[in-house]
Amino acid sequence: MGVERNLPLVRERKQAILAGDPERVAEQKKLGKLTARERIGLLLDEASFVELDVLAGRDGASGVVTGYGLIDGRPAYVYAQDFTSFSGAVGAEQARKIIKVMDLAAKTGSPIIAMFDSMGARVKEGIDAVDAYAQIAAKTAKVSGVIPQIALVLGQCAASAAMIATLNDIVIVADDGRLFVNGPQVVSANTGETVDAKALGGPEACAKNGICHLTASSDAEAIALSRRVLKMLPANNIEDAPIDFTQVDDINRLTPEFETIDTVEDMNAVINSIADEGSVIELSPAFAPEMITALGSIGGRTVGFVATQPAINGGALTCLGSRKAARFIRMLDCFNISVVTICDSTGLAVHKASEQGELAKATAQLTCALNDVSTPRVALVTGNAIAASFMVMVSKCSCDMVFAWPGSVISPLASKAAVQVLMFDRLKGAADPVKVRAELEKEYEDNVADCVNAAKQGYVDDVIEPSQTRQMIASALEMLSSKRDSRLPKKHGNLPL
Repeated sequence: MGVERNLPLVRERKQAILAGDPERVAEQKKLGKLTARERIGLLLDEASFVELDVLAGRDGASGVVTGYGLIDGRPAYVYAQDFTSFSGAVGAEQARKIIKVMDLAAKTGSPIIAMFDSMGARVKEGIDAVDAYAQIAAKTAKVSGVIPQIALVLGQCAASAAMIATLNDIVIVADDGRLFVNGPQVVSANTGETVDAKALGGPEACAKNGICHLTASSDAEAIALSRRVLKMLPANNIEDAPIDFTQVDDINRLTPEFETIDTVEDMNAVINSIADEGSVIELSPAFAPEMITALGSIGGRTVGFVATQPAINGGALTCLGSRKAARFIRMLDCFNISVVTICDSTGLAVHKASEQGELAKATAQLTCALNDVSTPRVALVTGNAIAASFMVMVSKCSCDMVFAWPGSVISPLASKAAVQVLMFDRLKGAADPVKVRAELEKEYEDNVADCVNAAKQGYVDDVIEPSQTRQMIASALEMLSSKRDSRLPKKHGNLPL
């Protein structure tokens, strides 16, 4: 009898919780934003969401919605901060719910998607609120590399929450998202700089400073992007990179648009020609654009592309570009995704004296990341691979297969510098120094630095026609698909951070 008397009360409380605070719901709608449960409904396959701990928290108001469901038929877990419930404020109960769903994701080997939209901590809880952030951050770090984690910043995500979001593998910021450590008032009080929240942590700002990988014009677009990215990632670190069996692009398709190395103006075009049609997702395009990082597929199987951009400062390796690539490569290796590096670079960028140390550390980080890769790794030289750019990007020390286009230059020095250093005696006193220098540069490129010489010495596996690039890389990746790499036993390397 007691159970029967309580049923209407339970139903009433549950319906009230699911509905959210009417004023807060109205506020979300006025701003053109979706509620937490609406966002989850868009993320997961129709009618697949199972919510956990609906009644948890004071009066059922934990400020977060958690649960699981399917994305393209594959299991996934989710937590979405609920702005209609105490402004999504983070406290002990919210942390408990999030930790529970993350543990379930790790135990079952399924990805987790986090949706951030909160005004901050439940200050009334005191140190419990601080510990709540600490617990969520610790769990996010512990499952990193075990399951894919995607953060959607759909509202405010500040201070400690910003650090948690950044711990995720992929960060997507929507138009109403605000991702920053110190808010506008704090910045103004300490620096005298007047800046609003959007300029400080909106999608454009986050794209330029590199804290996010993708931006979106709305909640719906951000959620659609997350579904697209998840489709290219395995469910966990034990599974192989996924294969999209619906991909119909011909694996033997030629790429005749690149007849010579001189026809490449934008390395993105080369990546798109190698990858399956429409499969490429470039990450962080506005941050350090001299280095391109992108997910794509070849023959339906996910691969990661890392390429220097010759259109920007000759594709020289920079501090930011190297760090951007290193972080991306580590994610690829975590989830068993093959790496394709494409190089057209004049070497290390020339930085100020005060930045020399940072450049050395950043390129060392990239070198460590590439040499730690245990998945198949194929490299391609499409122009220059000078000095450090050859060592870092295409060396056989860390690559399984290396290809080069005809006319590519692989050398410790650029031709101009080589002539100045090695042939100065022939240049000195020339009647027409400009003409003689040009002749000497061509001589050096043809007889010393040409990629054919590198191939003769075993540093390049084959010099291939540009039109056959997709075929050759696809064949190499297929051959390497069963790669097993034995390493020296160690806890982990000491990355030069």
